Amino acid sequence: WINPLFKIGHKRRLEDDDMYSVLPEDRSQHLGEELQGFLFPSFQAIFGVLLPTYIEDLITYSQNYDSSESGALTKAYGYTVVLNICFFTRSILHHFFFYYTKRIGMRLRVAMCHMIYHKTLRLSNSAIGKTTTGQIVNLLSNDVNRFDMVTVHLHNLWIGPLVAIAVVILLWMEIGISSLAGMALLIILMLLQSFSGKLFLSLRSKTAAFTDTRLRTMNEVITGIRTIKMYAWEKSFAELITRLRRKEIFMVLRSSYLNGMNLIFFDTAGKVILFVTFTTYVLLGNMITVSQVFLAITLYQVVQITGILLFPVAIEGVAETIVSVRRIKNFLLLDELPQYNHQLPSDGKTVVNVHDFTAFWDKESRTPTLQGLSFTVRPGELLAVVGPVGAGKSSLLGAVLGELPLSQGKVSVHGRIAYVSQQPWVFSGTVRSNILFGKKYEKEQYEKVIKACALEKDLQFLENGDLTVIGDQGTTLSGGQKARVNLARALYQDADIYLLDDLLSAVDAEVSRHLFEQCICQVLHEKITILVTHQWQYLKDASQILLLEKGEMVQKGTYAELLKSGVDFASLLKKENEETEPSPVPESPTMRTQTSSESSIQSPQSSTPLLKEAAAKDQDTENIEDTLSEERRLEGKVGFKTYKNYFRAGAPWSVIIFLILVNIAAQVAYTLQDWWLLNWANEESTLNIMAYEKGNTTEMLDLNWYLGIFSGLTVTSLLFGVTRSLLALYILVNSSQTLHNKMLKSILRAPLLFFDRNPAVGLLGHMAILFPESMLLWL
Repeated sequence: WINPLFKIGHKRRLEDDDMYSVLPEDRSQHLGEELQGFLFPSFQAIFGVLLPTYIEDLITYSQNYDSSESGALTKAYGYTVVLNICFFTRSILHHFFFYYTKRIGMRLRVAMCHMIYHKTLRLSNSAIGKTTTGQIVNLLSNDVNRFDMVTVHLHNLWIGPLVAIAVVILLWMEIGISSLAGMALLIILMLLQSFSGKLFLSLRSKTAAFTDTRLRTMNEVITGIRTIKMYAWEKSFAELITRLRRKEIFMVLRSSYLNGMNLIFFDTAGKVILFVTFTTYVLLGNMITVSQVFLAITLYQVVQITGILLFPVAIEGVAETIVSVRRIKNFLLLDELPQYNHQLPSDGKTVVNVHDFTAFWDKESRTPTLQGLSFTVRPGELLAVVGPVGAGKSSLLGAVLGELPLSQGKVSVHGRIAYVSQQPWVFSGTVRSNILFGKKYEKEQYEKVIKACALEKDLQFLENGDLTVIGDQGTTLSGGQKARVNLARALYQDADIYLLDDLLSAVDAEVSRHLFEQCICQVLHEKITILVTHQWQYLKDASQILLLEKGEMVQKGTYAELLKSGVDFASLLKKENEETEPSPVPESPTMRTQTSSESSIQSPQSSTPLLKEAAAKDQDTENIEDTLSEERRLEGKVGFKTYKNYFRAGAPWSVIIFLILVNIAAQVAYTLQDWWLLNWANEESTLNIMAYEKGNTTEMLDLNWYLGIFSGLTVTSLLFGVTRSLLALYILVNSSQTLHNKMLKSILRAPLLFFDRNPAVGLLGHMAILFPESMLLWL
């Protein structure tokens, strides 16, 4: 099934449309509820242990082959067939095992991402204060990836000890009690690795905490990059992040050295165990044979992989996964918004009814945020909510939305809600995609919304009209423009109820009047509209006015009723202006040069096309993903220059060359040790044959010579193995630190256009990676 992709990739660059659709059982929604898989680790381990025994039988048979023996050739064919069956079966089971375990890990990862995403949408205000964007990015980019590998290596926790027991039994049958010396050393190593797993768990927890702190600071830097550049604070913030990174790297380095010790065990333990086993065997007065050497080397290689390499990898994987699960669990246990189900379908009856409502943002606070509110709003009515700063106006909208936890009373909402927040929210995409928000493009309605929101003239100054891509958080637009794009999105949804939070304060007086008259009073005249405002001049047109102070309803009624009751709007306006002077959000420098002397209201002399017709003719809806600037992709293989730059970031050429020489020397030492042991066994066999032919059974090899060389090669292998593992890990961690500092420097020195085109979350995702997992293969 993958061959067609190879053919397409050979002819041209692969695109997203060339990929196959995700299987229904692998989709996020399904994986959030159910996970399942199939495993084959036991059979793979069994065939792995059987292979050395058949190899030994084949070697013994070859040494004692007698052509005159009847059935000798048949026996040889039998050994060959069984040996090949074991090889092929083990290979097939190995791939099945990895396929199913990796798939289960993938499904776990996707399921966790699904849960984290939906939890993020349900976080309460108090919970949002306890977490950060950086922490959530770290959970989605680092923590969930632990599930990919832990499922593959998890079974080695019980397979490793079982394989070690099987190897002990087979070696006991072959070389007797001498096998216990090597296995005793193996047990000690496995106990040490179990202890290292607990230490690794502690280090991983501390590293994750430092990573969260660094990413939180980095997120604040990226979000406030305009202020930082305006005051030339780049160096100060670079030093701050570098200090945080240095603390993180210190813990990473300790974890890496611990990981390096496990790699040292893998590299050298097999050789040391082999040395201990045959040294004990020889000192007990036994003579080694070629078949014994082959069997021991092969069996110890099996133990070396399952018990010394994969067993500690499983321990580390489980330790890291436990930390990740705890972090994800703590996030998932954060407070959620209560589900009161107060928002009900309209069923022909649209109404907002609040009765004796009392609520607290903070459960521990004794002072309620809102207290004793009661009002009803029906279609065609405009409720204006006014009051001084901190009176609870925005909290009132939060109560209607269901964001404010209910303490007493009742909130009943019949109909669909559209909310325009005080702080405008836009995403990285075109102006059109921000307004449509996934809905079908309808030209007449779209143009009506654009006109009502006074966006026509603004779109003239954009390079591609409403198809202009705005950056992350809408940084290419002014505050007033973002507020009107927010309003346009709400209008296009054609909801039943509109909640407008201080919308008119973000624009100038002329645009404010246009929005109130053309949008609120005309487009929304049949809807339920609740307007929080500081613009007292519009209160005469409101159906009802709700005056709040310190979370309590002071007055409620029409403008005339409030005047009759003695409410002095002039004094309230003066008092409010003393507390805060609301002013329009200043335009961005790029937009101010074009619009400072002109109003945003549409001029009759319009020469620039406002809307791009061509895009709408071919599609009914605008794909949000297609509107984003295409992510840079590189094709082809990773060249030598990339590896060179990566390793050069970690150490000078002299150290890298030394590491290469140490790797070569270590491999030579490993090979020489095996060769020397086989040569020793051959010399023993030759001497025995010569002694038997001469009738002399007392001739023996110089044990000190052979054992001395064997000991020297073992010590040399151990030294070279320790040196190359620790040095390689140091270079990798140092390279990660150097590249991080270079990336941080480049980000802080990048022009503002870079931040407009690159979302902050994407930058944080790159900054969250410690070092690529693929680079561990160099160890």
